Amino acid sequence: MKKDIHPNYREVVFQDIASDFAILTRSTIRTSETITWEDGNEYPLVKVEVSSKSHPFYTGKQRVLSSGGRVDRFKQKYGRVRKSR
Repeated sequence: MKKDIHPNYREVVFQDIASDFAILTRSTIRTSETITWEDGNEYPLVKVEVSSKSHPFYTGKQRVLSSGGRVDRFKQKYGRVRKSR
């Protein structure tokens, strides 16, 4: 097996910004933010918009999440508004 080709796993906290949910797991993702976990140690923090605690499929609840007008930003960036004749 080749040396130094595998990523280095480390413990990381993933936090759902739509609900009060966070999980400590292992990942190779890089982030500059940190958080103090329940055990008193500081871990890298990754914020996610949707997790199993906020996704309608898992919760059975329909929630509308506003992420800052994604459709409007897309239309501004890529599309022209067609005027009806």
